Amino acid sequence: MVEEEKNLRVVRCGGSELNFRRAVFSADSKYIFCVSGDFIKVYSTATEECVHILQGHRQLVTGIQLNPNNHLQLYSCSFDGTIKLWDYIDGILIKTFIVGRKLHALFTLACAEDSVFVIINKEKPDIFQLVSLKLPRSSSQEIEAKELSFVLDYINQSPKCIAFGNEGQYVAAVRDFYLSVYFFKKKTTSRFTLSSSRNKKHAKNNFTCVACHPKEDCIATGHKDGKIRLWRNFDDEKKYTYTCLHWHHDLVMDLAFSVTGSSLLSGGRESVLVEWREATEKNKEFLPRLGAAIVHISVSPAGDLFCTSHSDNKIIIIHRNLEASAVIQGLVKDSNIFTGLMIDPRTKALVLNGKPGHLQFYSLQSDKQLYNLDIIQQEYINDYGLIQIELTKAAFGCYGSWLATVEQRQEKETELELQMKLWMYNKKTQGFVLNTKINMPHEDHITDLCFCNAEKSENPTLVTASRDGHFKVWILTDDSDIYRKAVGWTCDFVGSYHKYQATNCCFSEDGSLLAVSFEEIVTIWDSETWELKCTFCQRAGKIRHLCFGRLTCSKYLLGATENGILCCWNLLSCALEWSAKLSVRVMEPDPNSENVAAVSQSPVGSDLFVFKPSEPRPLYIQKNISREEVQWGVFVPRDVPESFTSEAYQWLNRSQFYFLTKSQSLLTFSTTSPEEKLTPTSKQLLAEESLPTTPFYFILGKHRQQQQDEKLNKALENELVQLPLTENIPAISELLQTPAHVLPSASFLCSMFVNSLLLSTKTESAEEVPDDADMEEEKESDDSDEENNFTEEVQDTNTTDLGEDIIHQLSKSEEKELRKLRKVDYSWIAAL
Repeated sequence: MVEEEKNLRVVRCGGSELNFRRAVFSADSKYIFCVSGDFIKVYSTATEECVHILQGHRQLVTGIQLNPNNHLQLYSCSFDGTIKLWDYIDGILIKTFIVGRKLHALFTLACAEDSVFVIINKEKPDIFQLVSLKLPRSSSQEIEAKELSFVLDYINQSPKCIAFGNEGQYVAAVRDFYLSVYFFKKKTTSRFTLSSSRNKKHAKNNFTCVACHPKEDCIATGHKDGKIRLWRNFDDEKKYTYTCLHWHHDLVMDLAFSVTGSSLLSGGRESVLVEWREATEKNKEFLPRLGAAIVHISVSPAGDLFCTSHSDNKIIIIHRNLEASAVIQGLVKDSNIFTGLMIDPRTKALVLNGKPGHLQFYSLQSDKQLYNLDIIQQEYINDYGLIQIELTKAAFGCYGSWLATVEQRQEKETELELQMKLWMYNKKTQGFVLNTKINMPHEDHITDLCFCNAEKSENPTLVTASRDGHFKVWILTDDSDIYRKAVGWTCDFVGSYHKYQATNCCFSEDGSLLAVSFEEIVTIWDSETWELKCTFCQRAGKIRHLCFGRLTCSKYLLGATENGILCCWNLLSCALEWSAKLSVRVMEPDPNSENVAAVSQSPVGSDLFVFKPSEPRPLYIQKNISREEVQWGVFVPRDVPESFTSEAYQWLNRSQFYFLTKSQSLLTFSTTSPEEKLTPTSKQLLAEESLPTTPFYFILGKHRQQQQDEKLNKALENELVQLPLTENIPAISELLQTPAHVLPSASFLCSMFVNSLLLSTKTESAEEVPDDADMEEEKESDDSDEENNFTEEVQDTNTTDLGEDIIHQLSKSEEKELRKLRKVDYSWIAAL
């Protein structure tokens, strides 16, 4: 039950960048930490699962580092002007240091016990400084840290352009064509300059990154032209030397030395990790085909693992022998989301454009990519001047059984390459298989496509609309021959209206009507005969969005125009029901209710309106849900309905609304933020509930469940999945066969173990001795804890409620009947 007093607010719901900063390994290489928006995510390097989400910062997290004095703790800094110290094993915030300045990066050194290094803004926005910050010792959780010491000026804000070397004796910083080295003992700075871009020969000498040898006086710098320079003797500005390593054809995006310094790692746009053994040109190894440009490289403190962060929001964990062992994939941020946001009916995953030529299936619940579907099925060539094939449209049909995609490539106005593919879901392979490929389904760009998803629809139907002035109806037909049985898609009908461009199409809920917009005119067609029934024309501009009402509002049709008018037509009277002046950018109907969500654009930001087509008065309005333009939105059905009592929030009871902004931030509406719902404790409880009902669970799990039921609220109980209990499991024998090193302490199990062996004295006759068959039945009955619990409950009710008058001697037949009743599973009562 959600309290009415809580305000509905916009919260981040995942999909944040995992590649914003370098990932950091734990000291034992079991965990890897990465920045994810306002949070820090802790992943297991073995299972790729997110173990903890460290939340507490109010703005973007910009740096994370292990505490050099305690490897079980983690420092983090943020734009909110604070540095926080975490216990990452338990996911607990230990301390907060309030700096009061915008922090852009964080560095820690073992030799600087009470200090850390941060990058801050100077007065001008483009001028940054590296300063030392003293962290005062105090027992309080929030401490002010204002003592700053200047180290270096005129540096780059990126942490890749700062590196500490030779056990913290000096720090190197690069920016533009300059390399600065500050020596802590001497308190002197050496500066080195490369030829600027004025000379064509040295046009790309810009520094891009820097790394320092951990034990020697050697600095490695990456450059825009793909070269790596190794600097030595840099303590003297006149005697310094450098050597060049060159393999990358484009800029070097990151560098990292191994823990011992025996090798240097480099990466760039080629998607290849290069290891330079002993930093020599001849001795190098490669790990190719990593899928996307390498943005960051990290090395574990133990030296056994490497880590690369990629431009497609992916992290790859790599063994020391250059073998990839794990992949952590976040939401891929493509340059353009042409397909919009869709929901896979089978997995309830968010589906949209992923890496080039792919559809990505992303789990909103676990904030993790499920898989990629290769649509174009061609090797992607990373070249800025090359015009690529783009995936522009996609739609699900028949409750996820079919998927339609459209891809196009246009180099010149008259050279359009268009292809439509229809994919069938294969239950055996649990994936989509290409069924039909149609070249040039239209003579111009396809503007919209939709399936008929009516429950009573016998034959799958797909409609495509195009700028060529036609809409086409595609149906599934028998394509069998003497060799195989198969089905395929073919065109069944072609419609048009006065040579206007077809812009939108959609089916009614029952599939009886098809609405197709032709610029400013909306046409209604009968889906059985494909006859034109009626037209609506308001001359208010081209139709941008079109959708039918649902459930009790199925007689209404909504249309939003480019001129900022929202129209609602009544299909029974064929007249305009109402209209409103609203510049709609996103309009999405809720599949589980009559509600429709519309997002409009205003000079201040984006506003949300939720309404029913039957009346123009909105049910809910929220201004400024985002400062930037909202491009896409989608309703996601809830697995467990909410129970908002406030009328303003009831539109969120059965579905949740997600929307994507221009900068590709994925946001949603909630009264509680996702980080509050998914605390480390609740995550642990959810994991325990998903464990199988083993014999060990019957002894230990019931005791835990009694404690948990008192603490958990009703909302959490709805989220947990209750698994059915297994009957007649010989718990005692399995317990005795379990290896000792996985058992809990003997003191904990002793009382429950002994109680399970005891027989009840009040359920048997003291004079009668059961025969051998009865003894075997008693053994079987004693083996179940459920049976004992039920017996104890019967005893308690007899002694407390009924008194001593009811107690009498039982015959053998009565005892057998009683034992049968004791074997019945009454656990279903607890779910009521």
